[in-house]
Amino acid sequence: MFEHTFDILQIVFADIILSGDNALVIGMAAAGLSPELRKKAIFMGMALAAGLRIFFAAIATYLLALPGILFFGGLLLAWVCWRFFNEIRYHLAESAEEALKQAGYQGSPRRQMWNAMVTITIADVSMSIDNVVAVAAIARDNTALLVMGLALAIAFMAFFATMIMKIMSKYIWLSWLGLLFLVYLAADMLHDGWPEMAALLGLGGA
Repeated sequence: MFEHTFDILQIVFADIILSGDNALVIGMAAAGLSPELRKKAIFMGMALAAGLRIFFAAIATYLLALPGILFFGGLLLAWVCWRFFNEIRYHLAESAEEALKQAGYQGSPRRQMWNAMVTITIADVSMSIDNVVAVAAIARDNTALLVMGLALAIAFMAFFATMIMKIMSKYIWLSWLGLLFLVYLAADMLHDGWPEMAALLGLGGA
């Protein structure tokens, strides 16, 4: 098991960063709600994110069998890197945490709750896929590592995501370090996935 120590550390770090980022998006979407609805939206958002990770973890082996999935996953992760970069650059983690302390929106509760949950659901689906793809990129053909990484992702999202978001907003260097790691992971996936993608596109030569 010791030969996989570095892979395990990478998986843990990826899970932490992506769980915190997911919680940030949920917090930003819920910040405009009244305090009562805000707590409900955050709880529902976290539960949905954990549930989606379970779902995508269950079908991970099927996803990984799709032709070109590694390259596509690299593109998906590259988009996450760009969005994460903008979040750090504009200090959105601090803004979200501050907004969550405010009184909130006092307009139509049903409409605002619906809008917030649509935003949260779209983000949860996207980032759950990202999390599974990132773990799979590190684990590759090691099923035990894949299962462990996805179980950790679910645990982080279900129990520690809000705490991770607060730590990331307090220690901004952790976010930058996480971004560098995700960029490395995306580049590695694009590099390793390109030969298969080139073959699918008929660019592999004779």
